[in-house]
Amino acid sequence: MVDSITLRFVKKIMPLAAKNILLASTSHYRRALLEKTTLPFTCAAPDIDESAYPGEVPESLVTRLAESKARALMNLYPTHLIIGSDQVCVLEGNITGKPHDFERAQRQLRAASGKTVTFYTGLSLLDASSGEAQTLCETFEVTFRELSDDEIRGYLNLEQPYDCAGSFKCEGLGISLFSKLSGRDPNTLIGLPLIALLDLLREKGVNPLLR
Repeated sequence: MVDSITLRFVKKIMPLAAKNILLASTSHYRRALLEKTTLPFTCAAPDIDESAYPGEVPESLVTRLAESKARALMNLYPTHLIIGSDQVCVLEGNITGKPHDFERAQRQLRAASGKTVTFYTGLSLLDASSGEAQTLCETFEVTFRELSDDEIRGYLNLEQPYDCAGSFKCEGLGISLFSKLSGRDPNTLIGLPLIALLDLLREKGVNPLLR
């Protein structure tokens, strides 16, 4: 029979790697990023309204939506640690969304040429068993080179980043568009700030290095 002191000790030293992790997203970009941690996880798509409130600033928008995505799935996954994330791109005070087609992407890159764009990425880690969420916002800045129309057309034809805010994939050929990157974690650009996420997971006892 295990006494209470031994049980408390075992609970203290056991990593929570067995704790189920859910990524509240079906984005293949975020899934690929989370796979870097080597932690097992499941993906599910949250069903929420992602519209901004009138006058809502980017940081408030992405943190609200990140936590809303996580909470939208907590009843279906009541024992999981649920990861929610949301991202917007801001150029000269205006939020830039996904272009979805060549013409919009071309306009976005022309507008960004020679300028600095700020990405706001909201991150939320929700413990569904307690309802407690830790939510934050990471920023990352991208400064574009002066881009010619031929370069913009060439890039879009080659990489077709129409499902990416800002109209580029920094993990691919998009890196050729930039003169400078500035921020704590380049994964933030792709949509999931892993450094911050791993900090939050360790606070919950989940450490990919201790399994």
